Amino acid sequence: MIEIICGEKGKGKTKELLNKVNNSIATAAGNVVYLDKSQKHMYELNNKVRLINVIDYPVTNCDEFLGFICGIVSQDHDLEEMYLDSFLTIASIESDADILKSIEKLDVISEKYKVRFILSVSKNKADLPECAKAKVIVSL
Repeated sequence: MIEIICGEKGKGKTKELLNKVNNSIATAAGNVVYLDKSQKHMYELNNKVRLINVIDYPVTNCDEFLGFICGIVSQDHDLEEMYLDSFLTIASIESDADILKSIEKLDVISEKYKVRFILSVSKNKADLPECAKAKVIVSL
């Protein structure tokens, strides 16, 4: 399952994502991973959440990012949820075609490995491709 928190830059998506991850850790049976573009939110996350700074790795396009996600999923069979903050930035997404491709792939990964993905996307709901609009849980 993929869930999207969307809205323009500066509207509070990260705060919403942090609240969601910290609330879910109490009921999560498996592991929880938080991907971000920096270590800035390290002290705002519950210590049971694994924070990964994607910028520390040589991920330069959408395909490499999806491979990076597969690598994380493959090494942790207890992985239950992945929170992706600043999704468009960390996934190197530059077009609606990239959004479409990445959401389709994440759907496949989610279904096959039973990992829930929660994405923070810096776009208004109206500007998202149709496949993404249906997955929006919070629009700011």
